[in-house]
Amino acid sequence: MSTTPETADLLTATALRREDLLHDYRLGWESRHASLAGRKEVFMGKAKFGIFGDGKELPQLAMARAFRPGDWRAGYYRDQTFMLAIGELTLTQYFAQLYANPDAEADPASAGRSMGGHFGTRLLDEDGQFRDLANSKNSSADISPTAGQMPRLVGLAYASKLFRQNPELHQFTQFSDKGNEVAFGTIGNASTSEGVFFEAINAAGVLQIPMLVSVWDDHYGISVPAEYQTTKQSISAILAGFQREGEGQDGFEIFVVKGWDYPALIDTYQRAAEVCRTQHVPVLIHVTEVTQPQGHSTSGSHERYKSQERLGWEEEHDCLRKMREWLLVEGHATKAELDQLENEAKETVKQARTASWNAFFNPIKQERDEVVKLLDALLLETNTENELREMVSGLQFNPAPIRADMVRTVRRVLRQVRGQRSAARRDLLNWLEQAEADNADRYNSYLHSQSEHATTNIEEISAEFARNAPPVDGREVLQACFDANFRRDPTIFAIGEDVGRIGDVNQAFAGLQAKFGELRVTDTGIRECTIVGQGIGAALRGLRPIAEVQYLDYLLYAIQILSDDLASLQYRTKGGQKAPLIVRTRGHRLEGIWHSGSPIQMILGSIRGMQLLVPRNMTQAAGFYNTLLRSDEPALVIECLNGYRLKEQIPTNVGEFTLPLGVPEVLREGSDVTVVTYGSMCRIVLDAAQQLAEVGISVEVIDVQTLLPFDTQHSIADSVRKTSRVVFADEDVPGGATSYMMQQVLDQQQAYRYLDAQPRCLSAQAHRPPYGSDGDYFSKPNAEDVFDTVYELLHEANPKQFPAIY
Repeated sequence: MSTTPETADLLTATALRREDLLHDYRLGWESRHASLAGRKEVFMGKAKFGIFGDGKELPQLAMARAFRPGDWRAGYYRDQTFMLAIGELTLTQYFAQLYANPDAEADPASAGRSMGGHFGTRLLDEDGQFRDLANSKNSSADISPTAGQMPRLVGLAYASKLFRQNPELHQFTQFSDKGNEVAFGTIGNASTSEGVFFEAINAAGVLQIPMLVSVWDDHYGISVPAEYQTTKQSISAILAGFQREGEGQDGFEIFVVKGWDYPALIDTYQRAAEVCRTQHVPVLIHVTEVTQPQGHSTSGSHERYKSQERLGWEEEHDCLRKMREWLLVEGHATKAELDQLENEAKETVKQARTASWNAFFNPIKQERDEVVKLLDALLLETNTENELREMVSGLQFNPAPIRADMVRTVRRVLRQVRGQRSAARRDLLNWLEQAEADNADRYNSYLHSQSEHATTNIEEISAEFARNAPPVDGREVLQACFDANFRRDPTIFAIGEDVGRIGDVNQAFAGLQAKFGELRVTDTGIRECTIVGQGIGAALRGLRPIAEVQYLDYLLYAIQILSDDLASLQYRTKGGQKAPLIVRTRGHRLEGIWHSGSPIQMILGSIRGMQLLVPRNMTQAAGFYNTLLRSDEPALVIECLNGYRLKEQIPTNVGEFTLPLGVPEVLREGSDVTVVTYGSMCRIVLDAAQQLAEVGISVEVIDVQTLLPFDTQHSIADSVRKTSRVVFADEDVPGGATSYMMQQVLDQQQAYRYLDAQPRCLSAQAHRPPYGSDGDYFSKPNAEDVFDTVYELLHEANPKQFPAIY
C-alpha cells in the first residue's frame, strides 16, 4: 500500500504553473459557491431536492488533471467539481439540472430527468450514432442507488483490455486508442459497504483492467459514522490483501492520501493513473479526511448528528481553506489575489444561476401567457366568466407556474364547457393536443432507441432450410448462429459462467473459444451483477457483448443493475447514451426450486426500456439473436431449459435470418378458443390442443414470442374476434405474466368487445416447483390443466355437447 508523503516539491513531477494552481483554486470556489447556491435554491422552492459536492473539490481537481481524452467516468452525485474541471459541465448546466430543465441543450446529461448531481456526457449524435469517443472525455450516466455505478465501471475498464489485447479491434479508432484509456470510478466511503462494491473490486482484480476507483471518505453515510460502516473504519486497510506484491503481479495498487493536501493529491493521481493506464493494473485511491460542509443533502442538517468537535475539525480541514493556506505559505499568491479569485467565483456562480433560471423559467411564463389568452377568449365566447374566472386567474397570477399547472387548468376548464361549440374551445383543444405532444417528448420519450438501428427498423429475413437437412439438437442451431455472428462482427464477444472452456452448460458455445480465442468467449467467476455490469460498460464503448446469466433464477442477483442502470439508460439521458447489451439466460421447466424459474412478473415490472424475448425453441432464439446483434437496443433473451436437446433443423442462413419483435406466431389455427402462451408452455398447449380436437374443440394456439414489445399489430385481438374466447397460459405465479398478457389484449387491444365468455388465466402455483417430475406436474400447468380449462369454457356454452367431466 502506498501512502503519499506530505512533502513539498511533489508538484515538480507534474510541472504545474502558477496559473494552473490559481485556476484550480478559482474553479474549486466556483464549485463550492454552486453547492451553497444550490442549497438556497431548494429552500426557496425553485428546486425539489439538492445533493452537492462541497468538500470534495480538491481531490476532484487532482483527478481531472489525470483524466485524458478517451477516458471514462462512472461516478456518483458529488462529482460536480470533476465534471467542471474536465470541461464537460458548465455552471449553467449544473443549475439547469437542479431546476429540472427538460431541454437537452440546457442539461445535456439528462434533459431534466435526473435530479441534480447526476452527470453524463452525450455519447451519441442526434441520429443516435456513437460520436468519436476515443477523442472525447466521457462520463457514463449516473444513477442514485449506492454503489450501482461499480458494475458498469468494471465494463468500462474491461473494454480497454479488449481493445488493447484483441488486434481485430484496433481498427475501431472511434472507440479506443488500442486500449490506452482509464475508467475512473468514484464512490463515497459508506457506499463501499455494499456487496456490489466488493464484487466489482474482486472482478477488477481478477480481470486486471485499468480501473481507478476513488473513495471520498468523509467518515459518514448520511448520519451513520464509519464505525458502523467499515471494518477498521478504513476501506484501504481491509482491502490491503488486494495489493499486488510487485510489478507484473496480479492485484491492485492502493494509495492513501488526505483530501485537503493539494500537492499530494496531484502527485497521487498522476502516479496512479500512469500505472493504471500503462500496465492495466486496477487502482484504489482512498481519499481520507474529506469534509462535507453542508451535510448530506437538503433533506436535513448534519448538526443533528455530528459533534461540535467534529464540526470544528471539518471547518479547520476544509480543503479549500487548506489550499489557500498552502498557496500563501508557498508564495504562489497573495491574500489579495486569493480574495479576488473567491469574489470572482461567487459572482460567476450568481450570474450562471440567474441565466440558468431565466432560460428555464421564461419559456414557461411565455407558454402560460399564451394559454391564458386562449382561456380568456373561451370565457368570453362561452359566457363563463363568473364560473371560471377564479380558475383562470389562479394560473394567470401564479408567480411560479409549471407546465402541469397549465395543462391541469385547461383540462378542468374544458370539463366545464363540454358539449359547447366555439372557435375558442377548438383553439384550446388544439393547444392541449400540442402541449401533450410536447410534454410527451420532454418527459416520456426515448424509453427505446429512436435511431435507424432500432429493432423495429431491422429488416426481416426468413429462415431458409435445405430440403433434406438432418435434425440436430437445438443447441447446435444456437452454436451455428453464434459462430456465424462472431465471424461477421469482431466486436461481438460473450462472457459468463462456464461459457468459455466447456461452451456453456448447455453447449451452445461449444468449441467457439478454441476457434475465436479467450477474449471473444470468456469464462467469468460466479458474479451475476458484475457480469451484467461488464456487459453494460463494454456496450457503452461501442462493443457488442453477450452476457450470460446461467439460470433465470439467478437473474435476481443482477436485476437491480438491469433495472436501474441498463433499462433506464436511453430514457434518463434522453437518447444521449446507449448500451446494446444482450443478456442471455435460460429458464422455465427443469427441476427444482432454483432451476425452473419463470419470474416473468418481476422482470416485466423492472426492465421496461429493454426488450424481453421468450423464444419457444432454439431456431426462434437464433433469429432473435440475429436481429438484436444488428440493432442498438438492450435485451433479455430467455431460452427454454428443456429445449437444447430437442431436434430442430439448422437454417442454411443461420447467421442472417432475422425475426421481428412484437409479432406473435399462430402455431395452430382454431375457431373455438384462443390460447395465448410462450416459451416451454407452447409444447404443452399444443399437446392439449390435439387432445381437445379429439373431442371436437378447435383451439387456436398463439406464441407471443416477445413480451416486450407485445403484439404490436394486435393480431391476438383478431384471433379473439374469431373465437370469442381466450385463455392466457404461462408458468409464472398467479397474477403474473398471465395478467400482463390479459391487460395487453383486453385493455390495450380492446378485445373484451369480442368475448362471449370470461377470459381465463392458467398459471403455476404461487410457490416455486419442488424437485422431481411430480413436483413439476403438480406445480406448473400441464396438458391436463390446459384441456380442462378450455373444455370448461365450451361446457359453459354448450353443456349438452360438452358435458361435465368431473
